[in-house]
Amino acid sequence: MPTQKSTEKQIVLLDESAVAASVSRRKFLGYAGASSILLGTLAASCKKNDNNNNNGGVDLGSGDTGILNYAYALEQLEAAFYLKVVASTSTGLSAQEMDYMVDIRNHEVAHREFFKAALGSAAIPSLEVDFSTINFASRTSILGTAMAFEDLGVTAYNGAGQLLQSSAYLLLAGKIVSVEARHAALIRDIISNGTFADSVDANALDGARKPSEVLAIAGTYIKTKINASNLPS
Repeated sequence: MPTQKSTEKQIVLLDESAVAASVSRRKFLGYAGASSILLGTLAASCKKNDNNNNNGGVDLGSGDTGILNYAYALEQLEAAFYLKVVASTSTGLSAQEMDYMVDIRNHEVAHREFFKAALGSAAIPSLEVDFSTINFASRTSILGTAMAFEDLGVTAYNGAGQLLQSSAYLLLAGKIVSVEARHAALIRDIISNGTFADSVDANALDGARKPSEVLAIAGTYIKTKINASNLPS
């Protein structure tokens, strides 16, 4: 029989069950409060460009397309991390904690696939990651990294939202960051029960980071060189 503590944590993920059930584009859009028409608009608005810049690395692009590629890069990183966690045979995580990791993996893969589909031919290629500094046999290392990634994702979306010109894109970003915030709260509470809100400031607000700040942190785990010089500021 589940304990009260485990039940409370499961509720955190309940609202995202539609994402966990499937990573299909249609079902994710239903979850995000958008429609297939909006996805078509997203794809049509993204002009094809050469993302592989031999001199400056993978170019995220400019304008809203660049911000979407920026989000896509971060979702690639998070999805790769949770895929690695779930594939690991000895993590030190309890069965319940691993169930949470599976749920979060499904959400992050859904986010990654959504941005890939929305960007279409303007999407950056798959990024090469480097998790050599993470001990996937250590519960402490896994949860600490998960918390850092989720917190980073929240601050990234919060910082990039003001750079978007399209209200439709802003709506989608707001939907996704709310999921990332739930992940961050859940991971923090697994590490230390009752600390789910410790990431907010004195005004009960989450932080925000500029893309340059986020990519400097994420760069520890991304081997592919990224050129963010054309992003709006």
